[in-house]
Amino acid sequence: MRQQLFAGLWFSLIGSIFLGLSPLAAADPLPGSEGQGKQGAVSAGGAEAVAAGLEILKQGGNAADSAAATILALSVTDAGGFCFGGEVPILIYDARRQVVEVLCGQGVAPRLATQEYFAKKGGIPGTGVESAAVPAAFDAVLTLLDRYGTLRLADVSVPTLRLLDRGKVAWHPLLAKSLRRLIDAESRGGGDRSRGLRLATDYFYRGPLGKELAQWSEINGGLIRAEDLATHVTRIEDPLHLKYRGHEVYKCGVWTQGAYLLQTLGMLEGFDLTKLGHNQPETIHVVLEAMKLALADRDTYYADPLFVDVPIDLMLSSSYANLRRPLIDLKQASLIQRPGDPRRSQALLSEKETRAGLAGPVHDTTTCVTADHWGNVVVATPSGWSGVQAGETGIWLGTRLQSFNIWPGHPNCIAPGKRPRITLTPTLVLKEGKPVLGVSVAGGDGQDQAGIQAVLNHIDFGLKAGESMKAVRFGTNHHLGSFRQTPPQLGSLLIHSDAPPATISALEKLGHKVHPSGALWAPSMIRIDPNGEFDAAGDARSGRHAGAY
Repeated sequence: MRQQLFAGLWFSLIGSIFLGLSPLAAADPLPGSEGQGKQGAVSAGGAEAVAAGLEILKQGGNAADSAAATILALSVTDAGGFCFGGEVPILIYDARRQVVEVLCGQGVAPRLATQEYFAKKGGIPGTGVESAAVPAAFDAVLTLLDRYGTLRLADVSVPTLRLLDRGKVAWHPLLAKSLRRLIDAESRGGGDRSRGLRLATDYFYRGPLGKELAQWSEINGGLIRAEDLATHVTRIEDPLHLKYRGHEVYKCGVWTQGAYLLQTLGMLEGFDLTKLGHNQPETIHVVLEAMKLALADRDTYYADPLFVDVPIDLMLSSSYANLRRPLIDLKQASLIQRPGDPRRSQALLSEKETRAGLAGPVHDTTTCVTADHWGNVVVATPSGWSGVQAGETGIWLGTRLQSFNIWPGHPNCIAPGKRPRITLTPTLVLKEGKPVLGVSVAGGDGQDQAGIQAVLNHIDFGLKAGESMKAVRFGTNHHLGSFRQTPPQLGSLLIHSDAPPATISALEKLGHKVHPSGALWAPSMIRIDPNGEFDAAGDARSGRHAGAY
């Protein structure tokens, strides 16, 4: 990703002189929901965040630089779904090295966040300071810049500071001050870009700002302490992947829900979806039933693999998919949860536990996909909501600990230093070793339900990005909710309310409990044609934006 280093350094010089200004700010109109071009593309949440990513691309940055700028700006434009003290799992295709890698971007449970602590309280709260995981987004962004980018924090922060300096809400000036403190810490690295980025992250996690965050947390009843921040790292991991109809589909590890998308594709490999037809009742039925089987495995097994043994290699094997596929009844919807037993090579788990927690609302997130003409692609899913503002720092903390449960013996039971099994789940698809599709979705447990459809729309049905975003979507709540463990709504089928009445009727005859709905989740995507043209789109129904040039 360093082919354009000279351009990046030049932008760094100019940015350091005109920090807070941008020659593109007034000239370019805000992006809509679609864009095509050959130089670069961004698809994300707020229009001004997409504009921030495009601004960096046009000024010589690469996809990593653009993603960093977009993510920072999203903490302002999409503050209801992503906060500066939140999290952001990231998938990257590095064109120079021709590899796909994962930046974890998910903070762990603090040392004081034990199962016993929350059991005494009756569960993990859905709001407030106690449910905050260690903030991970900032270090993930700086790791992205250092490992794959060409610019500095000062450069990619220009659009965000411009947004914050408007002072639309009370915390904007406070966060702007904290961000400028971090940029000042970076400047002490002199001309060494990597050293400057390290100094900025040290300032946030181990320096003055980290100490302020920890002190505020302790005074206000939070669980985060200085040692939790000081020991935070952004793990760089190999992705999970699966071959599907001549493509390689990549996901983050089982500390996210992403692997169930791969499991679903493994089962769908045995059906001719193209012949069944796009969004026909039979197609929707088969896809939904495969998702329900994979989601049951998610609820039973997925958790931080540093703490528990998750048999993911077995679950992604073709032999396990072949065991599970016959459970799909083409004539009848399933009305029970049916996890499998990969360790014993059995289609069904004989001793299935059925537990549910206190239940909580589904929370939105936001989205980010960027691509450049050098061949780099970044897909990220930033999140963080319902938390608290950490005093005068202006930094909001999230409530991600509620994605744990407190059930002793369950893989996803909370423990200090452990990552919650999160819904955040970027998707990257390659064909013949080159990226052809990046998908990011906001919407809790629906993220990979929408993500699967975006992948199928591309591979099986050949839809363009805009067509895919406008298509009828469907999904289910036939799973344990990921936020305070809402009980499954067995047999449920959610579908856009503008689906043809004949389709809804046919699905009801198959036994699905159909619930017509408005905007179902919020996907963003970039398709990359063999000729190198970017086809970017976001779902306008759910406030997504996209642009390319």
